[in-house]
Parts: sequence; structure tokens; C-alpha cells
Amino acid sequence: MNIKAVLMILSGICWSIVYIELIRGGFKDKTYSMPLFALGLNFAWELIYSVDQLFLGSDPIQGWVNLVWTMLDAIIIVTYFKYGREYFPIKAKKYFVVFSILAFMSCFVIQFAFYFHFKSVPASQYSAFAQNAAMSIMFLVMLYQRGNTRGQSMLMAVAKWIGTLAPTILGGIIESFNIYILLMGIICYIFDVIYIVALHGFKKEESINTIREAL
Repeated sequence: MNIKAVLMILSGICWSIVYIELIRGGFKDKTYSMPLFALGLNFAWELIYSVDQLFLGSDPIQGWVNLVWTMLDAIIIVTYFKYGREYFPIKAKKYFVVFSILAFMSCFVIQFAFYFHFKSVPASQYSAFAQNAAMSIMFLVMLYQRGNTRGQSMLMAVAKWIGTLAPTILGGIIESFNIYILLMGIICYIFDVIYIVALHGFKKEESINTIREAL
């Protein structure tokens, strides 16, 4: 097995772990675990490129992987609509469903803009790394906005970090030197590491508080 295959498999396994952990944590803690626009962009990307790679034949194997991820993301969307209203401002709660649908529609428009402007392979790479960079930042912001670790786990955080680092190395260095992928990957790396450290700190503080309350 060559290094390309190893990195692709590693990324696929890690991102599958991310989605499963977000689903598990979401239902366990009665929350949604992925920021709204990260979830929308992710779901739109996976659905668009599942169809492209399966039915237009650009990469059937990756297409099946994307289809599995699409179904996992659909479950995360269920947790968003089930628990997300709690996080909306009081005066905006009545617009929760309408705003959320508009957000998902906007994410599809953004992804279609990439898809129709670029060729299939560059479009999937450029949009994926752009949304991953945004996602890494949004996860960190969500953690501090909520002030707790509901729905989040260290396994998810580390898997997300490795799951993006692997294709950064593959697409930015090994396959060819791609400055766009490399720079977007560096942004992901930095914010993923910050998120891991911050999440560890939050969980440690929560554990200490739990022990204090038990005494």
C-alpha cells in the first residue's frame, strides 16, 4: 500500500469517527454538535460530490464514501433541528426553522458556485479546504460561546485534526505542490490544535467542578 492510499484511508476513517462522535455526543447531551454553517457546507459538499462521483463517474469509490458521510451528516442535521432552538436568541426563536432552512439553502448555493465555476476535482478540493478552515474556526468559537463541552469529545477533536492533516499533506505536497491546499490546511491545523488544547482545558475544569460538587 502506497503513502497516497494510506493518507486517503486515514482521512476517511478519521472523518467517519468525527461524524459518529458528533452524533453520539449530540443525542447524549441533547444538543447539536457541529456549528450550523459548518454543517450546512459539509452536507451540501457531500451530497453534491456523492452525485458527481457516483453518477458522473469521476471517482466512484470516493463517491460511496461521500454518500456514507452524507447520511451521517443528515443525522447530525436531525440533532440540530431537534435541539438547536435552545441556542437561538429569545426574540428570534420563532424564526428558527425559517432561518435554518435559509442557511442550508445558502450553503448549497456556495457549494454550487464552486462546482459550476471550477472543474469537478479542483472544485471539490478548493471548496472542501475552504469550508474546513471555516469549520475549524467555528468549532473553537462555538466552544467559547457555549462555555461548556456539551456534544464535544477529545476523540472527535483529534480525529478532525488528523482527518484534515492527512489530505493536506497528500494534496498540498505529495500529489503536487498546491499552495492553496497547503495554506488552507495550515489554517485548519492551527485552529484544530488550539481547539484540542481549549477543549482539554474545558473538560479538565468541568471534571474538577464535578468532583467539588460531589464533596
